Amino acid sequence: MTEVSLKDIHAVTSRALTAHGAAEWVAHAVADAVAEAEATGNRICGLYYLESYCQQLRTGRVKGDVDPVVTRPRPGVVQVDGKLGFAQSAFQRALPQALEAAREMGTVQLAVGHTHTCTSLGFFTGQIARAGMIALGMTNASPIVAPPGGKTRVIGTNPIAFSVPDGQGGVAMQFDQSTTTVALGKITMAKAAGERIPEGWAVDADGRPTTDPEAALAGSLVSMGGYKGWGFGLMAELLAAGMTGSVTSREVRPLKAPEGPPHDLGQFYLIIDPSAAPGFAETVRRVADAVAEDAGARMPGQNRVLNDPVSVDPVAWDLALQLAG
Repeated sequence: MTEVSLKDIHAVTSRALTAHGAAEWVAHAVADAVAEAEATGNRICGLYYLESYCQQLRTGRVKGDVDPVVTRPRPGVVQVDGKLGFAQSAFQRALPQALEAAREMGTVQLAVGHTHTCTSLGFFTGQIARAGMIALGMTNASPIVAPPGGKTRVIGTNPIAFSVPDGQGGVAMQFDQSTTTVALGKITMAKAAGERIPEGWAVDADGRPTTDPEAALAGSLVSMGGYKGWGFGLMAELLAAGMTGSVTSREVRPLKAPEGPPHDLGQFYLIIDPSAAPGFAETVRRVADAVAEDAGARMPGQNRVLNDPVSVDPVAWDLALQLAG
């Protein structure tokens, strides 16, 4: 592994994106997400995606120089049209107005539509929590999940993320995961490494359990907890697509393919101001204390520290340097 500072990861990512057609402010917004993903060990959402970002900027599959349009059609609704650009820059434009609306209304929905894949949802809900709000976020993706007992792909990995503020500008709890047993990137990385996958992650094209990543990619991922995860994935599908005017999973082409139609994905966030309930912070403290009674136990995401420097895959880092010119 190669040790690299977060500052260098951010700078190289930004240079690579601007070199391939992204506006500087857009490149910085995306680089923030890439750097945080690497700093938390979430490599699937970090430099792993940089090459496809650059390729798709060149082919026009993602627009790197658009200005997202933010509107507030109702007091408790904030919408942003990402104009088929990056999700990170669209969210950045909409967040100040969404937070203002949440302080006014107590609860607000933020609908981010017509964007590129957002990769890690926790990157977004964490920002909301650090601003003092509770956040629930969800999105959809290219189809890779069949209904339990079926074999026809209907929805994507459709992640859901929760973030809760600690009242001091930090995050008391953050929970971010796909509604499948495992993220799709785990399968593609296993295939690239020539490794088998555990049974229970996926089924093949005939609906049979498989440990072959290639057969899994030709088949379907398994929803976490069977019907329970399938239900969460469907709800994420309906909100992420239906509330943002974006596409359903079945309309999305493979996310990393250099060419093809824009992703046109949506993300849906529910933002809640906990100050409306004076006892909320005390409840968070009591629950966290109860969790911490057992040695080594903690709330998800509690006291998370970003690694700096980061141990980066040397192949991914060399490619990033090449892309940055």
